[in-house]
Order: sequence, then structure tokens, then C-alpha cells
Amino acid sequence: MKTIKKLLALLAILFLQIACEDTVSSSTQISGEWLIPQNEVFDGGPGKDGIPAISNPSLVGNSSINFMKNDDLVIGVKLDGEIRGYPHPILDWHEIINDKINDNYFSITYCPLTGSTINYNRDLNGNITTFGVSGLLYNTNLIPYDRATNSNWSQMKLLCVNGELKGKIPETYNAIETSWATWKRIFLDAQVVSSSTGYSRSYGNYPYGSYKSNNSLLFPVNPSNSQLPMKERVHGIIHGSKTMAFRFSSFNNGISTLSKVVDGSNIIIAGSKTDNFIVSYYKKLSDGTNLSFTVVQDKLPIILTDNEGNSWDIFGEAVGGARLGQRLKPTKSFIAYWFAWAAFYPGIEVM
Repeated sequence: MKTIKKLLALLAILFLQIACEDTVSSSTQISGEWLIPQNEVFDGGPGKDGIPAISNPSLVGNSSINFMKNDDLVIGVKLDGEIRGYPHPILDWHEIINDKINDNYFSITYCPLTGSTINYNRDLNGNITTFGVSGLLYNTNLIPYDRATNSNWSQMKLLCVNGELKGKIPETYNAIETSWATWKRIFLDAQVVSSSTGYSRSYGNYPYGSYKSNNSLLFPVNPSNSQLPMKERVHGIIHGSKTMAFRFSSFNNGISTLSKVVDGSNIIIAGSKTDNFIVSYYKKLSDGTNLSFTVVQDKLPIILTDNEGNSWDIFGEAVGGARLGQRLKPTKSFIAYWFAWAAFYPGIEVM
């Protein structure tokens, strides 16, 4: 088994080196002081910027996208009323997309090995920067670096772990993940990142073979946990010292909700296995109001109404009623493979 895993790792590295042959890459140095075990930081192979991040991506309408299958995943962002989609088949090859909507500067950071997407704010202490792919991995998870300070960040740990900004917790923007079939049905006028990236990549083909469905990892993780299937996608919520994982199987019949009280905070989790999404928000508004919610069926992107008569969409924004334009506070959460959640947050509870 160890021999097979080593072979898979070597094949993956060889593939990435070939895939990135038109990009100038440099050797990745694992040096300096780290807030994670340095002996558990691995060089993924292609080198720093060997997997090229995209900045200022080309955007087109849904109907112009021809490389997406219905069950492919897409990341959605809504800022200042504008909705944009970031397809996994693009991110599989680039891992980071630096973008902006008006004065909101952000980086969609994605790790294909852990299935995790987190939307980092790239305004660091008033300094607008971009993020790149360092070529390093921790718990087989992406380590982005910011180009302003060359600091390294552990994506899923949500922490700068090496460099000038070591110890800084990144600010994040809300993002959702759903299938292409759901996306193009409910966001008819959205703009989506196109395949005109400036790089020659086979965006219709997944670059990691059977990785999504097999039980193999390309790099070590610590600790491991077999409570759930290794690569089951779960929605994890981090609230203080508590971490919870929510399974898609808990949202089988249409759109449904779960409610949790964590350290006095009321959280609503809404999802649909059929429509392939799970989102979570705090019920308490910025003015102190605690709302009571009811599920809305068959009106996506609207998913909730409340006791005041407001309608709320999948991004947590009021799209009807007296609170039009207000937003629910998103939890610190994202979707990733179970093995990755268990490695980064060993005390995680399956709900």
C-alpha cells in the first residue's frame, strides 16, 4: 500500500510539472519559523507559482460556458449586488483567482486535494495584494502566499503560518458552492470565469484522475479519522473552539434547515442534497434582532422567509421585505473533504 501511495504521489508530481511547463517556476523553500510542524510541510512538486494563479479573470455569461458538466461544481460570490461564478474546472488547474467587485478585493483560494474553497480578503492592513500558489502543502492542503510580504498562509487553518504576517488571521468573504446544473438554473444573468485565461489547459478534463472517488491521498495528513468516508464533502462550521460538520444526507427532501445554538449563538443551516448546496448563517442581525425562519421551496435562489415577512436568498441577503439589502452574518464555514476537516480540526463533531 505504501508503495502504491508513493507511486501515486510521483505520478501527480510528474503530471503537474508537465501541465505547468509553460510557466516559469522557482524552487520552493521550506525555511524560517512556522506555526505548524515544519516537518509536515511538503513541497508539492511544481514549485512556487508553478501552478499559476489568475488575476482579473475574463468573465462571460452562463450560456457561453462550454466546458462545464452539470455535476461540476462552481463557487459563487455576491458583492454589492453582483453575482460571479468561479468554476472548479478552472480552479483545478489554477487554485487561486484574484478578483475584485467595486472596492471589494478578494482571492478565491481552492485546493483540489482537500476540496476546499475559501474566499480570502486580499486587503491586508490597507495594502491591496494578490495571492499565489506557494507550491507547499500542509495536511495535503494548499498554502497560498501573499505577494505583498511573501508570507505563507495555511488555507484551511485560516492562519498565516510563516513570514512577516505570521499569526495573522485572514478576513474572508462569503462564498457558496453548488453544482453547475443548479447555478445556471437560478443565476441566469450571472457572470462566470471563462476558459480564456491566457494559459493552455484542458479545462474540461479533471487533472487528478480518480482522486475524488478513491481512498488514496497524495501526501500525509495528521491525524486521520475514519468516522465518515474519506472524501465525503461536508459543510464545516468553526465557532470559537467548536467545529461541526454537516452532511448532505441531512438535507434529503427539497430545501431543509437545521438549527444549532453554540455558546449562546443561534445558527441556521440550510441545504439541499438535490440542489447540491449547504449554507449557514447567524440568526441574530446587526441591530440585535433574532429572526425566526421558514424554508421556501422551489424559489431558488430564495431559500428562507422570516417572521417579519422578509425573503432571504442563498447568499444570506434580504431580497424582499422591509429589510431589503440587509445581510445575515455568515458563519466561518466552507465545504471540504471529511479527511481534511478531521485533520485540521480533530475535535470536529458530525451533526
